[in-house]
Amino acid sequence: MKLNRSSRSKALASVVLVALIAIFLFTSCRQDNANSSAVSGGALPADAAAIADARGLTPDDIAAALKTYMPTGQHDEYIMFASGGHSGQVYAIGLPSMRILKQIAVFTPEPWQGYGYGAQSTMELLEAGSYNDHPITWGDTHHPALSETAGDYDGQFLFINDKANARVAVIDLRDFETKQIVKNPIALNDHGGTFVTPSTDWIIEGGQYAAPLGAGYASLDNYADEYRGMVTIWKFDRETGRILPDQSFAIELPPYWQDLCDAGKKVSEGWIFCNSFNTEMATGGVEEGNPPFESGASQRDMDYLHIINLEKAAEVAAAGKTTEVNGFPVISLDTAIAEGLLFFAPEPKSPHGVDITPGGEYMVISGKLDPHVTIYSFDKIQQAIADANYTPDDYGVPVLDFDSVVEAQVELGLGPLHTQFDDKGYAYTSLFLDSAVSRWTLGGPYSDLHEEEDWALVTKTPVHYNVGHIAAAEGDTVSPDGRYLVSLNKWAVDRFSPVGPLLPQNFQLVDIGSSGTTMPVLYDMPIPDGEPHYAQIIKADKLSPWEVYPEVGWDPHTQALDPNAAVAGQERVERNGNQVEIWMTAVRSHFTPEHVEIQKGDHVIWHITNVERAYDATHGFSIPVYNINLSIEPGEAVTFEFDATQDGVFSFYCTEFCSALHLEMTGYLLIKPSE
Repeated sequence: MKLNRSSRSKALASVVLVALIAIFLFTSCRQDNANSSAVSGGALPADAAAIADARGLTPDDIAAALKTYMPTGQHDEYIMFASGGHSGQVYAIGLPSMRILKQIAVFTPEPWQGYGYGAQSTMELLEAGSYNDHPITWGDTHHPALSETAGDYDGQFLFINDKANARVAVIDLRDFETKQIVKNPIALNDHGGTFVTPSTDWIIEGGQYAAPLGAGYASLDNYADEYRGMVTIWKFDRETGRILPDQSFAIELPPYWQDLCDAGKKVSEGWIFCNSFNTEMATGGVEEGNPPFESGASQRDMDYLHIINLEKAAEVAAAGKTTEVNGFPVISLDTAIAEGLLFFAPEPKSPHGVDITPGGEYMVISGKLDPHVTIYSFDKIQQAIADANYTPDDYGVPVLDFDSVVEAQVELGLGPLHTQFDDKGYAYTSLFLDSAVSRWTLGGPYSDLHEEEDWALVTKTPVHYNVGHIAAAEGDTVSPDGRYLVSLNKWAVDRFSPVGPLLPQNFQLVDIGSSGTTMPVLYDMPIPDGEPHYAQIIKADKLSPWEVYPEVGWDPHTQALDPNAAVAGQERVERNGNQVEIWMTAVRSHFTPEHVEIQKGDHVIWHITNVERAYDATHGFSIPVYNINLSIEPGEAVTFEFDATQDGVFSFYCTEFCSALHLEMTGYLLIKPSE
């Protein structure tokens, strides 16, 4: 019987499916003898070929499914930390399965974890991110950054910025919880954070929209004189796991809109690089007949790459050559120029990415309105500075000669944005307007790693749709892995089932493990948050998270024993005037005490310790009306406070299903009316 093309394709798909599953199962059996009995004899599900035929699966579809399939009980090889966009949080996602493993609460309350719903430490964290006593309960997380040792991810800390409110947070990866939120005292917005130096001595927070430093008022008529940009350099202490504001500083910059920043590494360590746009200093105002921002800020052919000598800037700040803005030390623009720590280089208009090659030799810049990536040589930059091969801009900042600092330009396509690297001498750049990810070759010391021509486009893979950032496996470190790349797409359009006008955004997993033109999309992952922005991908075996807290009575905020932790056998309720203090323990399946009786008007301080030592034995605690909801992990001690403003009978209960008698894990808070 002669088969038509469609029938032949389906038949081939069915045959390939059987072969691929057989190979996969055989490999799985060898890796996990415990499962060998389940697939003994190479037995396959009888309907496997029928499934492929019914869905019209191609051999490539089947291969992609096998590459991302993670059997129950097996763990992913990589963990991706992705910004949660308008949720103000961070996602931990397994690769290659693309399974969401955890949402890390950062800038906004999150009820399941009890973050911002009573626990004193989380309430204090969110309060630390307020502005002049104005609570801020939302954030726009943009650029997560893993801590590094010698330019490699070390799996100890994660940092994330809030573009909407110029805040930076520290997350401890021993328990995947936020430990610190710092509000920038001189700016209301940021964008180019957070990026760390190779030894995580400093965290870089670049600015975004120019404004008077310190958030004061100035008329737009005085934009050039009174508006400024900035980059803030936060000192990080690894031992305490905290940013040290009293050892941090900022650098005043011209009122161009600073965008992404990155830290030099290896040969360029000690320098940082930020790009910018709106060097036109457009101020908008269409309602007044002025050009709109999008056209006013796109008039010039070139904007400015900011080149900053961080080591020298730190010396200048330490010497006290700063001014204070809201009590925070700032190296003035005049001082930065006089001390020779700030330089510019022209870059293609409207850039939105600056990325440093693994050895630190080159800075890759993408201009949204230029089809090329422009590669700058660090050696050439240093030579131009030494030769004084520059002219000043309107503020006196030395602008290096473009031709003297550029190594190469590679034409990739429309709307290039962000670049990552692999271990084979390739770079990968997102193309926003083309909706594609491009692979191109590096030159110089990377020439021997690939066979193609240096500085040349190799291939493109279509993605869906309008890709912004991309993240490759350890792709912005000194030793990238080159296994997988995730395309963080702004739109999903037709990728998923319709859910109304507000659609999910789309993370697509791309296989970059092979050389040449093979770079298939393996998986579409819907993300139900507005504009998740950037991600970093770390080998999972670099992470060493705790399964339970080290000791019973542990305070996750201080990462030490809590002196006020409730101890089993010493549970009690104590009154001191109108203050009532409670020490309670939680264990499957009861709280001790189960009855707490107080008076309306009392101030309540309540300590609860989860005395469990079993893996995954989390307890919750909730009180109605008073907006209390806690998540208490094994060994954790939590304290919360409230004023008893409402009398009545309030049943508290464990909100985390913990045992067969979970519903019986409850008690009564009785609040007597005022006498």
